[in-house]
Parts: sequence; structure tokens; C-alpha cells
Amino acid sequence: MDLSNAAALPAIPQHELGTAGPVALFEAERARAEALLANGRRHYPGPMIALGERLSWRWLETSDNPYLAEIRAIDAAVAGRGVGFLNVSYEWGCTTALDAAAGRARFLRVLDWPFDGLGAHLVAAAQDSPAGRWINLTWPGFVGVVQAFAPGRFAACFNQAPLLRKTGLFALDWLGERVAVWRRRALPPAHLLRQAFETCPDYASARRLLSETPIAVPAIFVLCGREAGEGCVIERLPEQAFTREAPTVATNHWQSAPGAGFARGSGSEQRAALMAERRQDTAEGFGWLLPPILNPTTRLAMVAEPATGRLSALGIEEEAPATALLRLEEGAPAGRGAAAG
Repeated sequence: MDLSNAAALPAIPQHELGTAGPVALFEAERARAEALLANGRRHYPGPMIALGERLSWRWLETSDNPYLAEIRAIDAAVAGRGVGFLNVSYEWGCTTALDAAAGRARFLRVLDWPFDGLGAHLVAAAQDSPAGRWINLTWPGFVGVVQAFAPGRFAACFNQAPLLRKTGLFALDWLGERVAVWRRRALPPAHLLRQAFETCPDYASARRLLSETPIAVPAIFVLCGREAGEGCVIERLPEQAFTREAPTVATNHWQSAPGAGFARGSGSEQRAALMAERRQDTAEGFGWLLPPILNPTTRLAMVAEPATGRLSALGIEEEAPATALLRLEEGAPAGRGAAAG
């Protein structure tokens, strides 16, 4: 990707939230949140949002979701529907790689989602928790975590998993999975990943949490620690985990979990093959960001090294930078997180 003009673009907003959370971020970035919700209402048909809202709120309430109060607080502050539905909808494709440089683990991440504005409205929210400081690359109004970085501890994300193939007809299998999800009471993947950053002091504890905790819907977690080889892809079914060790790549098809599935996004196997070939090409930071890894639905790209505290991130729209390049170098802080390596 050509970054020559990126410096002239708007910066990714950075927020120091301390021990506050998504509600404080929403209050600080209300205009961005409203713009994203408006985009969501244009992206999804009105009847779909209305039905999704009813089902989403019912499911969040009956499952005793720990972040329900935050979602309610944000919903109460905006006009129109969509907060509940958009907080539990995961319709994306992703490409992620685990590699190493100079003996340190490295995390490469791309988020694809056919939802305009996610690249332009990306924010970096730094938060403090008992387990340590972490930086959430997220959007105001969203309470979960899709990708984040804890300097000195780990970086992690989740990719949308394949739709489990049962009948062989996508529409029937999609409907069957939705019914199954509404009957489950476990956390959605984005909420479990948030708990990893809030509560896990090191790579090993995050790996256990993401591998062993039941989840409401299948997901592919990618976890990167500090040292070379300290990383894994965890392909999750609601009650089972299948793990691959670094160096490796993950997109949106099963590589370890048994059974067939409909891959998410476009060109999942092609994206995985190119990422495996180009993941060491970081001389310019994003030399690996080429089609089909880069595609019309790409909204974010990031490179992170937990050992050094280095993070580079970029918002993307229409296959071009939508933000200036964010570069952070926080070092490996002393304390529980830094001692984990």
C-alpha cells in the first residue's frame, strides 16, 4: 500500500481512559459514534435492524452479559436503533499472521468489514486494568474488543470463523447457527477477548482463557506473546479449541478444527497463502498489505510487537489510507505483564 500521502490525513484519535471504559469513550467521541450508527442503519435494512435489536437485547439480558449496563448507557444517549444489534453482530473477514523478528514475536493484522466508516472513525483507547495497560483499536459505541495490544504482555484479535456446514445450504446453515446462538448463554468472542486484556497478566493466562472459556459463537482467536514462537491461533467452537503454534497465519476458514464450513469474507485461502509468503516483509511497515489481503472491505491494518511495545496502525477506506499512520512505542513496562516473557 502506498503511504506517501498518509501523513496529510487525519490522525487516529488517542484517548487515555484510565480505569474508565467504553461509555467514557463514547462520550468523548459522540459524533463519531453517531456517524457509525448512521452508516450501520444504511448498511442493514430497517426491518433487519428492528428484528436484530429485539433479539440482541433479549439475548444480552437472558445471558446476564457483564457489559449490558454499558451497552444500555450508550443506547440511552443516542437517537434511533442499532446499538444493541451492532454490538453483537460479527459479519467480517480478516487476515492475521504471527511471525518473529530479532527474537521477538510480531503480530500482523487486517480487519475487513463491508461497513463504511470503520477505517475513518478508528480510535485508539488506552485503558488501565488490574492486569496492566492496554490499547484498544476500536470504535466509540462498541463495548467489545476485536483487536488490541497490551505492551509487555500480548497482542490479540479474533477473526470470524466459518459458518458450520450442516445441510450444505448456506441460508439454512446460517439460520440454524443463529437459532443455536440465541440459545447459548456464554460470552460472545468480542467480550471474552476484552476480558483477556482486562484480567490476564501474561500470554499463558490469556491462552488458557481464550482456549477454555465457552463462547456463544465459533471464532478464530489469534494471540501473540513476547518471544519468538510465543504465539498461537485458537480455532474455537463453543465448547472446544483447536490450536496451531506460531509462526502461522489465520484468515476465515478452518485449518485445525474438524468439519467443513463456509469461509467468511472473500478469498480466504488466497489471503492466507499471500500472508504466509509476505509476512516477513515489514521493511516499510505494511509491505505485506497487498491484494487480496487488501480489498474493498479492508478497514484496518496493524503491526504490533508486545516485547518492545511498538504498535503501528492505519485506518483504511476504499483500499487506501483513511488516516495518518499511528506509531506508538511504549516499551515493555515493569511489573506483572513485563515479567511474563
